[in-house]
Amino acid sequence: MFKKLLSGLFGGGDEKPKDAAAEPVEYKGFQIVSEPAELGGLYRVSGWIRKPGADGELLEHRFERSDMVPGREACDQLMISKAQRFIDEVGDEMFT
Repeated sequence: MFKKLLSGLFGGGDEKPKDAAAEPVEYKGFQIVSEPAELGGLYRVSGWIRKPGADGELLEHRFERSDMVPGREACDQLMISKAQRFIDEVGDEMFT
């Protein structure tokens, strides 16, 4: 416990912050990045959908849902599945 406290104070430790962005997941040329907000022990499904534009500019769409999930990993998985469905339905139109 003392080690965890010290590592938190001095930036050490292996745990990422609860609200840190997950590693991007590639899907049909898009990047899905889960970045849930932790609210009272629950996680809100949210993050980013990104895609490189034709001119090299990175296109971004903020993806927010009202779903609240009790675990971070479950939230990341739900974010990915919802974002994949959104990409299938909307595609590049999300950036206009």
